[in-house]
Amino acid sequence: MDYWKKLNSPLEKDLEWNFPEQKKNRVAIIGGNGNNFSYEIKLAEHLANAYPIAEVETYLPDSLKKSLPSVPGVNFLESTESGSFKKSEALNLAFQTSDFVIVPGDLSKNSATNIAISEALKTATAKIVLARDSIDLLSPNFAEFIEGHHLFLIASMAQLQKIFRSLLYPKMILLGSPLMPTVETLHKFTLSYEHCTILTLHEGQVILASNGDVATTPLSKTNYNTLSLFTGNLPADLAAYNLWNPEKPLSASISALFH
Repeated sequence: MDYWKKLNSPLEKDLEWNFPEQKKNRVAIIGGNGNNFSYEIKLAEHLANAYPIAEVETYLPDSLKKSLPSVPGVNFLESTESGSFKKSEALNLAFQTSDFVIVPGDLSKNSATNIAISEALKTATAKIVLARDSIDLLSPNFAEFIEGHHLFLIASMAQLQKIFRSLLYPKMILLGSPLMPTVETLHKFTLSYEHCTILTLHEGQVILASNGDVATTPLSKTNYNTLSLFTGNLPADLAAYNLWNPEKPLSASISALFH
């Protein structure tokens, strides 16, 4: 299995040399609902403070407008009655005018928001990170956009199951499967969908797969635990490293994991 790399440290240690000396590029963070938005703000602050990004724009539904003061870089988009996003040209533009888009979740589980995010995503020219409940919301629609965009998925094994089912992928990923068959399945899946990079956790191993190559590293060798891997700053780090290393999605994602 020469496509499988077992790591305890970054695959390449000098990717930071590709970061610009002057601030450049634009990253959009799109998420939140009428009751929850703190994670989106946290990721925006981390990106702005840790990386030389010229513009970090956060997009929240306007159901939050009354409860949030005017904050630079925070934009409000039309919302549904339940407090999450609905279709709008401004939402489409957020996807179209950014160099990288992060959709970290906190999205209400309703059909209007599903349609709004799915249709906006299909218009994007940027690479996109999907994480947390954004994957649950969008998993029925993956066939519409998985081949047209470079997606970075920070997903649990259960979420990957939903995606595989939605795509009618012939090889199912199993929660109780040993590590080796899981690695083999992700190897084949990312060969089939070459613009999809996956990060997941299985049997205490963080697994990254991209374009048929797979890397695993013990979770204990990273700065994350089982919870923080899916709730920490990883979506922001993943976006930054891949923004400036666009031809190396696996190496860049590994470096983001060890950041």
